Amino acid sequence: MNHPRPCFALIVAAGRGVRVGEGLPKQYRELGGMLVLRRVLNTFVAHPAIDAACVVIGADDRSAYEAATSGLSLLPPVVGGNTRQASVRLGLDALRDGAPATVLIHDAARPLVDPATITAVVSALETFAGAVPVLAASDTLKRVSDLTVLTTVPREGIGASQTPQGFRFAEILAAHHNVVDLALTDDAAVAEHAGLLVAAVPGARQNFKLTTTEDFAMAEALLAARRQTRTGQGFDVHRFGPGDHVWLCGVKVAHTQGLIGHSDADVGLHALTDAILGAISKGDIGLHFPPSDERWRGAPSHLFLAHAAALVREINARIEHVDITVISERPKVTPHRASMIARIAAILDLDEGRVSVKATTTEGLGFTGRAEGIAAQAIATVSVP
Repeated sequence: MNHPRPCFALIVAAGRGVRVGEGLPKQYRELGGMLVLRRVLNTFVAHPAIDAACVVIGADDRSAYEAATSGLSLLPPVVGGNTRQASVRLGLDALRDGAPATVLIHDAARPLVDPATITAVVSALETFAGAVPVLAASDTLKRVSDLTVLTTVPREGIGASQTPQGFRFAEILAAHHNVVDLALTDDAAVAEHAGLLVAAVPGARQNFKLTTTEDFAMAEALLAARRQTRTGQGFDVHRFGPGDHVWLCGVKVAHTQGLIGHSDADVGLHALTDAILGAISKGDIGLHFPPSDERWRGAPSHLFLAHAAALVREINARIEHVDITVISERPKVTPHRASMIARIAAILDLDEGRVSVKATTTEGLGFTGRAEGIAAQAIATVSVP
């Protein structure tokens, strides 16, 4: 693509979304394990054609916005107006100092926008002043009044507009300031009113707007159908040494000996960390926390497990279930199992019903049978988009 640069994305997220019921605005609700706004921003920020992104937010939504965008590199948010049209105008005004050549304006309530649609809109701006994704009408259209059909409307040449809608920045900025007293339904209508030539690029059915609770259910189903299930396994061993306790699955357990290791030698959390890293193909615990690095001497193993969980979230994946088997003659796991499950669930931000901790012995055989140390193996099930 040789489109004009820089290209900014303006995400409109100032609406209240009253038709989805009481509670948080829809852009701050969870969809497929991720906040709607975060899902939208991840798509735009990752797109190679987008140089910067800015969000227009509601006046009362700053804390929700900060939570949804944590860790993302974005332009400062802009407080929107009383209408979508006013919000877009305020957002465009805020982008003026960045001197973008083009801008893509997208509704945060369309979280399933795909990179191909973004690419098509940006590419069209090489030739046209504006571009809008359009989904051709497939149903027979009727004009109705008071629940009575008046006539059938020919569907040839009729389509539903979607976002992102892209424009040459200076022209759409001027166009918005020239229609302050008009109520137009989208930015393409603003461009049309200014006489700008707007291209229609193919829309996508999954790029629908979340308006009702039924829309959320459809989006959840689409996301679930896209996800793949992956599994990873981990294994770890530590030998006994001097001490009066061991750390096991995140719980301090009194014992006549300790476990020897560079960190706190928690075999359960080490095995589980490796299992999660394996499920997302991110190496092993030693790659992320080398035993040669003195920073991790005596470190609590929950840091390692939390790091693995953060890597899962970074790729929009989700931990579905984890299962640990502790292999040891002693200490006994059963008295501490509930505490171990609760601790792991807290570290991974999972329901306790998705965490399993089991124990077994080797019937007196091998190093664990001779009580020379403890081993653990783990399996993690992760779903990825």
